[in-house]
Amino acid sequence: MKKNSFLFSILLLTCFTALAQPADIKTMQETARGFMRTGDYDNAIIVLTRALQQDKNNLELQKDLVMTYYLKRDYNKALEGVKIIVEDENADVVTFQIAGNVYKALEEVKECEKVYKKGLKKFPKSGPLYSEYGELLWSAKDFTAIDYWEAGIKQDPGYSGNYYNAANYYFYTTDKVWSLLYAEIFINMESLSERGAAMKQQLLQGYKEKLLTQTDFTKDIEGNRSEFAKAFLELTGKQTSLANMGVNVETLTMIRTRFILDWYTNWAARFPYRLFDYQRQLLTEGMFDAYNQWLFGPVNNLTAYDAWTKAHPEEYKEFSEFQKTRVFRMPMGQTYH
Repeated sequence: MKKNSFLFSILLLTCFTALAQPADIKTMQETARGFMRTGDYDNAIIVLTRALQQDKNNLELQKDLVMTYYLKRDYNKALEGVKIIVEDENADVVTFQIAGNVYKALEEVKECEKVYKKGLKKFPKSGPLYSEYGELLWSAKDFTAIDYWEAGIKQDPGYSGNYYNAANYYFYTTDKVWSLLYAEIFINMESLSERGAAMKQQLLQGYKEKLLTQTDFTKDIEGNRSEFAKAFLELTGKQTSLANMGVNVETLTMIRTRFILDWYTNWAARFPYRLFDYQRQLLTEGMFDAYNQWLFGPVNNLTAYDAWTKAHPEEYKEFSEFQKTRVFRMPMGQTYH
């Protein structure tokens, strides 16, 4: 009896000890993130603060706490944490992004610039930091923003944000090349996002209002410093007569088909370009028509697009299935601006 009583006491003591032990840091962090996802920022702060009491130098916990204060719109408390995390020797790209967001919220532009410059010095190939620094400059009407977006495209071509910002920038200039190419690249990189869908409208406008409204690109070619852009304009200029009866998905498909054929006859060896490779692949595999319908149809004439999908169910299905299986990314070294 005494033996059983002793064993019961040991078991009870073990249970109480387990209850008294601090929770696993990772578990606490996941709990806090669960609160963050549901908008319960106060509970997230409680859990993260307690976790940091156990591991005060944990950068991931510190970032989550700053982000929680930011989401709660308690920017002053967020700023206290920012000053700590940006000085951490293990500070990563996300650290500088979080810090930038906090300084933007506080409208402390100079301090925000310092953060991005420090981040880019440490991570000179970070597409997100180039993108967000450019956005900061653009919000201040500083047109050097495009230099950072172009640098981001060059250093980190797999990041979509710089294509998005650069396409928007060039769309409102006299440019007839990069506004179109960057827009189409972005649409393919974010084919399922709302921004990608919205960019389709801008791409169509670019073709209609900028590129195909004129028949002579001589001045544009002579005034362009990029040999790649000159080649693009030269080959496009040869096809403008196809737009004599107006621009729709069918005429765009014909113009772009002839362009790709000419490009691979004259320029592809000198200027390899992933976007054109993709278009040529679709052309070769009989999906280029469906691709152009997907790209331009919904924004040009939704009724006509719906009619096309019903009249070409196999082509529509084939391209849709193909699109689900691939991820579009631009490689390094294909920046010709």
